[in-house]
Amino acid sequence: MAKIKTTFFCQNCGSQYSKWQGQCTACKEWNTIVEEVIQKEEKSDWKTPTSAVKRTSKPLRINEIDVTKEVRMNTQDEEFNRVLGGGIVPGSLILLGGEPGIGKSTLLLQISLKLPYKTLYVSGEESQQQIRMRAERINPNSANCYILTETKTQNIFKQIEALEPDIVVIDSIQTLHSDYIESSSGSISQIKECTTELIKFAKETATPVILIGHITKDGNIAGPKILEHMVDTVLQFEGDRNHVFRILRAHKNRFGSTNELGIYEMQGSGLREVSNPSEILISKKDEELSGNAVASTLEGMRPLMIEVQALVSTAVYGTPQRSATGFNAKRLNMLLAVLEKRAGFRLGAKDVFLNITGGISVDDPAIDLAVVASVLSSNEDVAIPKDYCFAAEVGLSGEIRPVQRVEQRILEAEKLGFSSIFVSKYNKIALKNTVIKIHLISKIEDLVSFLV
Repeated sequence: MAKIKTTFFCQNCGSQYSKWQGQCTACKEWNTIVEEVIQKEEKSDWKTPTSAVKRTSKPLRINEIDVTKEVRMNTQDEEFNRVLGGGIVPGSLILLGGEPGIGKSTLLLQISLKLPYKTLYVSGEESQQQIRMRAERINPNSANCYILTETKTQNIFKQIEALEPDIVVIDSIQTLHSDYIESSSGSISQIKECTTELIKFAKETATPVILIGHITKDGNIAGPKILEHMVDTVLQFEGDRNHVFRILRAHKNRFGSTNELGIYEMQGSGLREVSNPSEILISKKDEELSGNAVASTLEGMRPLMIEVQALVSTAVYGTPQRSATGFNAKRLNMLLAVLEKRAGFRLGAKDVFLNITGGISVDDPAIDLAVVASVLSSNEDVAIPKDYCFAAEVGLSGEIRPVQRVEQRILEAEKLGFSSIFVSKYNKIALKNTVIKIHLISKIEDLVSFLV
């Protein structure tokens, strides 16, 4: 009987050590190094399906490489396609992470049921009956989706060989285990081994594999950081379970941009794609209220109109409070200081609360002007007309700075029926014959004269 071999892995970054030590020298974390068994059996590699495409690899001159656009697989989900860069690339490995209960399994099951390709959905967390009950709510008429409940990779590959699917979905990578590693499921060595086997399968057969990954309490994907390096695309499914909206972002994408964003609405029948996010992020109200301003922001290539709400009131507890939801609190303090210094508004003894509606977080500097406008509106108790919007950055000296792709923001505002937009005087705008009125301002005092 072979001697059992063990080694030590850092649970945070995956670094390997020959003996235990208190601190990981790679990531500087303490007490994260644990011992794991790595004794391997003799590998009998899985058999490649005879109908699969076997990719050969040989060196080519760089000018001989074919740069023909690779065919992508349409998922029938416009938001998912946008985030991936146009669809799923054959042979790619996609990792989807997110909070527990946020809807990762629902999203991938919904996509699997809509796909026009033969799909194998492998679950190590739910039974086939549980998945069928959820599928009844989403799309009970799918004939291309096959469900397998299994956690052993060798058995999964046997079923793949028999079924020959076009796409494989794994829920989740932390539940899989391989006979070639003695440690338990979810350990660093098991995650690395199972992912390596899936990568080998995906690249040799040109079959895309989508993995669901658990996350830690810090919001990072559980397991070694090398897991994110090994896969082609890392997606994050975000949102608050108290809100109905979910946001899909790409943190890494070898086949497209990481700036794109997909928005979904959670409903009883599954996740609904939100094709026009501006309609859900701007509240529908008949009367005009003070403290509300609409900003034009960009998420990737997509322009969004979001509503900024501010409440300014006299501080009754001595020290004024500064609170921001969905916006950087330090930037809010900076803008309040600019208002006090450059525009003469005494806000030092007042509480200021700021909220970005819809439960989303925005870091685009172009919403600075809308934040300033909403604070001024609440402080003076003067309502901003609901057909006004703002798109500019505010500098420390009170100047209104230009922002990128301002023409795209203006056209989006015009399309949604806004009558006026406030932008920087220093933006170069070549638009002609626009219905929307463009107000060019150069300093914060110009905004004050418009609103107050």
